[in-house]
Amino acid sequence: MTEDILAADHTDMQGEILLENVLDFPRLLHRAGIPVSPQQRVDFARSLTWVDIGARDQVYHAARSLLITRFEHLQLFETLFNLFWRSPAQARRWRPPFKPPTPRHPRPTATALTLLAARAGPADPEQDVIDRSVTYSAAELLQNKPFAQMTKEELESVRRLMQTMQWDISRRVTRRYVPDRGGARLHLSRVLRIAAKHGGVAPHLSWQSRKVKPRPLVLLADISGSMERYARLVLQFFYAVSHRFGQVEAFLFGTRLTRITTQLKVRNVDQAVTRAASQVIDWAGGTRIGESISAFNKEWGRRVLRRGAVVVIISDGWERGDPGLLTREMRHLHHRCYRLIWLNPHLGRQSYQPLVEGMAAALPHVDDFLPVHNVESLKALATHLASLSTRRPVRAGAR
Repeated sequence: MTEDILAADHTDMQGEILLENVLDFPRLLHRAGIPVSPQQRVDFARSLTWVDIGARDQVYHAARSLLITRFEHLQLFETLFNLFWRSPAQARRWRPPFKPPTPRHPRPTATALTLLAARAGPADPEQDVIDRSVTYSAAELLQNKPFAQMTKEELESVRRLMQTMQWDISRRVTRRYVPDRGGARLHLSRVLRIAAKHGGVAPHLSWQSRKVKPRPLVLLADISGSMERYARLVLQFFYAVSHRFGQVEAFLFGTRLTRITTQLKVRNVDQAVTRAASQVIDWAGGTRIGESISAFNKEWGRRVLRRGAVVVIISDGWERGDPGLLTREMRHLHHRCYRLIWLNPHLGRQSYQPLVEGMAAALPHVDDFLPVHNVESLKALATHLASLSTRRPVRAGAR
């Protein structure tokens, strides 16, 4: 009985110490120049009774929602929170060597944030992103971080970045001619019409050139169990690209093929992604890439691969079906499209080798094998799509 009472007293004492440490955080914000009212402190204290004080994420969101009222304070808040959560004693001792600016100062957090960044240890994993925000924006800090290691907040930032990226695709020269002052071919019918209006003599000549149009884009993504961590991000990528280009067809596959082109046309990105995901029956299931590519070639190939389409496949190459079928269908798809690009999220690792059966079977029929593991790889993909040659690539069989 006595041991139980002592254990309970020890637990209560630990809880009181932890609560006291957490309540010191508003004072730290105030010392750094972030205005925190007494009512905000009371609300924050009450919120701690509704969350797990030992859970970093819960305390972080409670403090951020109740103690921060201005966007320009957010970066300093995150840096101070990391410092406080790692070492409350060190945070209590910290004092700014300057008078904190008033809330109406144009840049109230720059000096304090610079000081914290200079004092931060180089090996601090939590401050790797926050402390360097003085010289780099939050978007730039996420450039090289793998998608698989990002938090939900960072993935949300990536989603917003994809909406602002400049997506473009190479053009194709069509057979149709259009009026062009710098063209090399005489627009004979227009010259004759002009001449008829001026007594049989045209006062000037009219020229034309071939019309140039963007190539159609076809997107196919693997949403099987091995690709589940990337599936929703892939859908957001599909949405961003489909709203940038005019002719885009989007498909998802696991054990079967699902067309989601119509669902992605909704203007709201969250609604579009939710509708697209709801159409998929085999989400996070098995992988039959060969059968899915075969279904695409038979049902959709003639309709969407015309006019020099560019095909982009996103998959890690794990195949539970027949590798021989995948080889045949990839060969057929390769000859029907203008260019076949395969994006693999594991290719960003230096130790990665395409040794799995599905990837080994598909790779000989791929024009471009590229990584898609971080924001930098997405930017490289955007540059690559825009720089594709207007000439048809030389196929391996033609060599």
